[in-house]
Amino acid sequence: MAASSQITSMEVGKTSQDHLKVHKMKKKVLRKQVRAQHTLMRHEGIECVSHATQSLVVANAGLGNGMSRHQLFRIVEEYGLVETLLMPPNKPYSFVKYGTTEEAKKAFDALNGKEVTREDFGQNIVLYINFVEKVFWKNVVPTSLPPGLTVVEKVISPEEERRMLESIDWTEDEDTQNAQKTLKHRRVKHFGYEFCYNSNNVDKDKPLPGGFPGICNLFLEKCLKRGYIKHKPDQLTVNQYEPGQGIPPHIDTHSAFEDEIVSLSLGAEIVMDFKHPDGHTVAIMLPRRSLLVMAGESRYLWTHGYMITPRKYDVIQASELGQKVGTITADVGDLTLNRRETRTSFTFRKVRRSPCNCIYSSVCDSQKGQQRQGQPSFPLSEMEASKLEQEHVHRVYEEIAAHFSSTRHSPWPQIVEFLRSLPKGAIVADIGCGNGKYLGINKDLYMIGCDRSKNLVDICGEKDFQAFVCDALSVPIRSGSCDACISIAVIHHFSTAERRLATIRELARLLRPGGTALIYVWAMEQEYKKQKSKYLKEKNDSKGKEEEINTDTARGLLSDQMPDGSSQDSASSDQLLNDSKGKGCDAKPVADSRLPVHTNRTSFHSQDLLVPWHLKSDTKKKGESADILSFPAGSKESQELSPVFHRYYHVFCEGELEAACRSLDCVRVQKSYYDQGNWCVVLEKL
Repeated sequence: MAASSQITSMEVGKTSQDHLKVHKMKKKVLRKQVRAQHTLMRHEGIECVSHATQSLVVANAGLGNGMSRHQLFRIVEEYGLVETLLMPPNKPYSFVKYGTTEEAKKAFDALNGKEVTREDFGQNIVLYINFVEKVFWKNVVPTSLPPGLTVVEKVISPEEERRMLESIDWTEDEDTQNAQKTLKHRRVKHFGYEFCYNSNNVDKDKPLPGGFPGICNLFLEKCLKRGYIKHKPDQLTVNQYEPGQGIPPHIDTHSAFEDEIVSLSLGAEIVMDFKHPDGHTVAIMLPRRSLLVMAGESRYLWTHGYMITPRKYDVIQASELGQKVGTITADVGDLTLNRRETRTSFTFRKVRRSPCNCIYSSVCDSQKGQQRQGQPSFPLSEMEASKLEQEHVHRVYEEIAAHFSSTRHSPWPQIVEFLRSLPKGAIVADIGCGNGKYLGINKDLYMIGCDRSKNLVDICGEKDFQAFVCDALSVPIRSGSCDACISIAVIHHFSTAERRLATIRELARLLRPGGTALIYVWAMEQEYKKQKSKYLKEKNDSKGKEEEINTDTARGLLSDQMPDGSSQDSASSDQLLNDSKGKGCDAKPVADSRLPVHTNRTSFHSQDLLVPWHLKSDTKKKGESADILSFPAGSKESQELSPVFHRYYHVFCEGELEAACRSLDCVRVQKSYYDQGNWCVVLEKL
């Protein structure tokens, strides 16, 4: 009897301990759940709810902490039909939507506090689950490649890859061993010239004995023949990276190498990160056996690398795993992890024999110290952005208003179509109306215009149009009072992504629910679907005719086809800048500017740039003396006396404007299209 009582008491004690353990575990899970709720609210502004819904947020199961889409899908599909699985990049949580609330509750009960093992890493993690209402995520438009960058897939065969890898003997000499000591986690070998990592340069007077491996010479001949590269390189660096390692963001030294930097990826695919000085980043998939060619802006201005911190996996598109080159978008419905393997890169360069004179002087070591004080550069703060726009947008348009207006006659057909499609009596605001050429298109509308330039607004008044002076970032019109808005060739004058988005948000504020806005911006792609824009065509059409085109009317016919584009002459702006020095013109010369100066009627090589406006000598501001000598257009005397002004532009890549519009929850994109060198969007207020 005593023994039986002892056993019972031991069982009771064990049961109490088990209950206590379970109680502590439940408290821990609840604490972690609450922490996950706060994290979600802080990061995404999404609130968790206490009642059951179809949607769950799964903490500790995101791409940011090593959970792949494949594994998470297998875990959650056990409990019902998974309608949606969203995995935001670099976040430690994911979202799951089930077909029914009952299925979601079943998953909640089974998975909350459950320990699972991450397949790729062998580590145990605990899942913490919360209910959320519907999760809306931004639609993602594919990002464009940086200008001047090309990726060629399957440039060599698997057999050629094997032979190229075998051509490198990593145990051949002690120099390689010394290099390994200074370059942790990778092996390096140089041919032609040795690249010195401490100075990021080469000793041009000390070529290395021997040449490239024979298989590399054959590869380069093939690339030249097929037009992948323009010049035969004379320097080769071979890097072999351990899994999880890479290279920090950098720009290859301008003074060391010529324009083209060519890199062949062997052994494994990789995601390489490119970053513009304005903070814009593009992640690009480089498949195994692909060739990366960096030229122009992508070579001189964008940093490239694929290691911010050492990582053993890349975030990639799940639908294109190992199959396709391209940019990696933040499409949360199609992202997963790809484990890194050992990668060997063959990077070919041509050693530069003279100083670099590229247009990207702000990052060019050859031109260091040559910039003058006060010259414009990429804005790094709100204050710098405002100052740049004041000097190279607002001031310029005040100066050129009369001449600018004289070249703006013909409305663009698709804008006219939009205005004529609006119902009778609609209230329409033209934000950035210029000389008001759209304010009188449809007499059945109540149209009002505004512009930052007082002189342009005065011209609107002379035409009996209603217009006032204001900034597109802050329009003094009541919220929700407009049936429609237009913004034609305005937003590309704002110098940061945040300010460009703010102008779109301001347009949306003016609209009533259901109201529409039409936006036009200048396009980076002046040749689209194998068709050149009128802006490029006019360079050829006007050859040899500059002296004949000497009336405002003739000039208007040309320049009306541009957003508010460069004025008449197609001579090199660099030459005009040099000619204007010391001539007493009002415009400040910006030769060697940190922002590149565009050559009129040519393709763009940078998204952020200064576009010249050659002011006609017989146009003037109100109250200015008319005693100005006139010379034939295009003549040397005309170029010497005509001031050259430089307007800031950010030309938009394909998808960029649409992506900005879609990032706003209060609007939806009705239509997106390309119109003669411009990207265009029609959006609707929700």
